[in-house]
Amino acid sequence: MSQTVQPRRSTQNAAMAPRPVLRNIQEVLQKEMVREFLAETMSTYVMMLFLLTGAHMNAAVTFANCALGRMPWRKFPIYVLGQFLGSFLAAATTYLLFYGAIEHFAGGDLLVTGSLATANIFATYLPKHMTLWQGFLDEVFLTALLQLGLFAITDKQNNPALQGTEALVIGILVCIIGVSLGMNSGYAINPSRDLPPRFFTFIAGWGKQVFRAGNNWWWVPVVAPLLGSYVGGIVYLGLIHSSIPREPQSSENAEAGDQKITVSSSKVLLTPISTTPASNQPVPPPSDSVPVERF
Repeated sequence: MSQTVQPRRSTQNAAMAPRPVLRNIQEVLQKEMVREFLAETMSTYVMMLFLLTGAHMNAAVTFANCALGRMPWRKFPIYVLGQFLGSFLAAATTYLLFYGAIEHFAGGDLLVTGSLATANIFATYLPKHMTLWQGFLDEVFLTALLQLGLFAITDKQNNPALQGTEALVIGILVCIIGVSLGMNSGYAINPSRDLPPRFFTFIAGWGKQVFRAGNNWWWVPVVAPLLGSYVGGIVYLGLIHSSIPREPQSSENAEAGDQKITVSSSKVLLTPISTTPASNQPVPPPSDSVPVERF
């Protein structure tokens, strides 16, 4: 009998073995920092594939929110790591999908500069008509506009976008910036969409030229957007957000704050709150109580 029971127990244990593993995975996924990391990874991946941008999905936006005290710094590496991972994976996906076209366009050569260059599919490069510092100021200005617009779209005390339409409005904002002002430097305005794909092209065969081209342009789309987003955030908070009219508290509401509301069957009465300890016996409302509303 013992020989027949033992196999059943081992089979039962084997069937139940995966459950603790799944439970552990679920517990890990329920942690706030893990969810935020995965959200940044997936959203940046999708953003890079469809060429859209939003908040965060952008290391410059994350930096501005941390620098201006809107988000703790301990979340900064988690957000940025998720964004970089999503952007790198999106670059790899794009390369795999268009590998044949890329190979055919340049006759099998992976070029960074020239009329047959394909590295600019993945990252921005300085055009010949601009100097390095002109491109730097261009990226600072465009990212400042982006951050200012993001704060305006999401500011609950101003006139924000309708709930549920924020992503659409932010996408329109990025498109407008790109169409109107993006022809100079390619409007990176986001370290998360420029640096990881550049690393991918370096690994995939374009070589060191992806970092050397344009007088070592690669660092500008990383540093300039950080500075621009901080400047744009300061401009909005200092000049716009701080000047939004606040509704003053009425005197009636202020007086009501120092009184206790007593509800009877016929009216609501306001009774001054006593500073002495409450007794066990109920205190009837005074005769000079002010009626507020009748039912």
